[in-house]
Amino acid sequence: MIKVFHHPFSTSCRFVRLICGEYGVPVEFVVEKPWERRRDFLLMNPAGTLPVLVENDGPPICGATVIMEYLDETRGYTMGDRRLMPGHAETRAEVRRLVDWFLGKFDGEVVGYLVHEKIFKLEIPRGQGGGEPDSAVLRAARANIRHHLKYIGWLTATRDWLAGQRLSFADLAAAAALSCVDYLGEVPWDDDETTKAWYGLVKSRPSFRPILADRILAIPPAATYVDLDF
Repeated sequence: MIKVFHHPFSTSCRFVRLICGEYGVPVEFVVEKPWERRRDFLLMNPAGTLPVLVENDGPPICGATVIMEYLDETRGYTMGDRRLMPGHAETRAEVRRLVDWFLGKFDGEVVGYLVHEKIFKLEIPRGQGGGEPDSAVLRAARANIRHHLKYIGWLTATRDWLAGQRLSFADLAAAAALSCVDYLGEVPWDDDETTKAWYGLVKSRPSFRPILADRILAIPPAATYVDLDF
């Protein structure tokens, strides 16, 4: 049995949840608040970051890309043409590049700002950095997202999927990031219809249903969040 320590509105954690859904992996998800620096969690991952996967009595697997590789190596070979890591070395390299882009650059320039300011600050004690959103940070994220939407639109206009001819980890990483922002109503979908159409395809997959069920009590989702025909 696999157990994954996660936060519902973390891009990296949503990415791992989507992988598990696509690969049909039974998982127990445990919500972890890393800012609490819980001792048992730090013993699993001294970095104090999410996500962390534990399978049976095995060692903790820490970090989204490490978990991605682990799940692909232990489950992907059974998936046939639905495997999320392509067979060709050059295409695998492109998948890994884009996963790094969306979990690193896109999350760092857009999603992390919006989620931290509008969601995490509600949960973090004021003495640890919680409180009201910083309007300057929100403005920066809203400006940055337009560039990323154009890049996704360019990729989807020149390829069948983000990294090539088939759905891959790259698509799940990008969709995981966008879904966090979409919940907050912060995606300017009218900016790029190609990106919107691609996201609608990924969002309609069965693996996405648990993501669309996520809720924050103090913040209802935007109308576009659960609408498959947005």
